[in-house]
Amino acid sequence: MTDPILLYQVDAFTRRLFAGNPAAVCVLTQALPRELCQAIAQENQLSETAFIQRRGEGYAIRWFTPTCEVDLCGHATLAAAYVVGEFLEPGCPVVRFASRQEQLQVRRQGDGWELDFPRWSLTPATAPAPLVSGLGITPQEVWQTPRDLLVVVPSAEQVQSLQPNLDQLAQLDSLGVIVTAPGRQGVDFVSRFFAPRLGIPEDPVTGSAHCALAPYWSDRLGKTALYARQLSARGGELWCRVTPDRVLIRGSAVCYLSGQIHLPESTGAWELFGSDRRPGWQPIQGE
Repeated sequence: MTDPILLYQVDAFTRRLFAGNPAAVCVLTQALPRELCQAIAQENQLSETAFIQRRGEGYAIRWFTPTCEVDLCGHATLAAAYVVGEFLEPGCPVVRFASRQEQLQVRRQGDGWELDFPRWSLTPATAPAPLVSGLGITPQEVWQTPRDLLVVVPSAEQVQSLQPNLDQLAQLDSLGVIVTAPGRQGVDFVSRFFAPRLGIPEDPVTGSAHCALAPYWSDRLGKTALYARQLSARGGELWCRVTPDRVLIRGSAVCYLSGQIHLPESTGAWELFGSDRRPGWQPIQGE
């Protein structure tokens, strides 16, 4: 048997259990085959499982849905920072992660953590037929982000009441669909996020979507500090600050469980974590 892997399940973007977005955080002390990480994520059946491993003064990080690896995840990064700050390095003020794409920094802010994420560009788009039929509404605006389609509708009530046809949305080229509207009662904007192509029918709270949502609403409302809510069944809250090239996303987290994963001796040929042309990484066959 290999050494047990520490596993934490954390509810992110919430101050209470059984709300926000649950993420698994696996703390690695040795390399794992990529296929094994995918199998663990599939076994967890959460929208994201983050794998972290100590690298110098920070941590390498990668994220897996139940069906595939993704390049950026907000709530699992928040959960990973929480695990580092509460259990691995109690009290540390800043956690640095090296992803496949870039360096990410998460700072402790009061009783929460602030993600320093990229600001995504928005390009006007035409609503494809599967989007309209999948949502069952005619969008007010449609924008293409580097990853998703962002759909603007008139009211929070429309966002709340959506019952999308996920088979239709799965036909879209974009990985996910963000639906957003103006907020109410002190909330600047609301949203929901659907990603059936990633094995995620609806993501409870999607930090990465706010790389596009926050800039859109910042421009529309004429303010750089915004309070947002995601209107999934679990619900979640995010505080965003927009700069010319970054989006700072703050949220809280709570730990639901901690434990260990017990695996047989691995015979995988490819390492998930190592070193290569990208700082902190070794090439994986097929990439």
